[in-house]
Amino acid sequence: MREKLEVDVTYAARRPWVPRRTQFEMWARAALAGLSCHSVLSVLVVGTARSRSLNSRYRRKDRSTNVLSFSGPGASPDGRNYLGELVICAPVVAREALAQGKSRESHWAHMTVHGVLHLLGFDHVRDAEAAKMTAREIQILDQLGFSNPYV
Repeated sequence: MREKLEVDVTYAARRPWVPRRTQFEMWARAALAGLSCHSVLSVLVVGTARSRSLNSRYRRKDRSTNVLSFSGPGASPDGRNYLGELVICAPVVAREALAQGKSRESHWAHMTVHGVLHLLGFDHVRDAEAAKMTAREIQILDQLGFSNPYV
């Protein structure tokens, strides 16, 4: 039986191209494989100004960024696990995909998986943590039919 996953997507930006809610759900589900609870994930798609504002406020970096992850409160009395929110900047993801020679879809999938893994506790501050996170990203993206994003 597949775990229950609710994905709420808010589009504050829709250009140059953004995935449908069903795509976000598919990518998040792949990153959450094996999690056997009713999970809730919010995705907010933004432009560069909003991304820059949030990145400056929460990470003290005065620039827009591809994805920010904000942890949720976790388990609730109703049995749902509120994972948190991903804030993904459409123009940054498009610019990076072009610069890296990747399709927009594959880069959006990568940013979604990357963000969900952060919500699950993965990080890339230390080399050992980064190696584990990178390996997991590559494995998940391969299962989704995307190539290694790091080559």
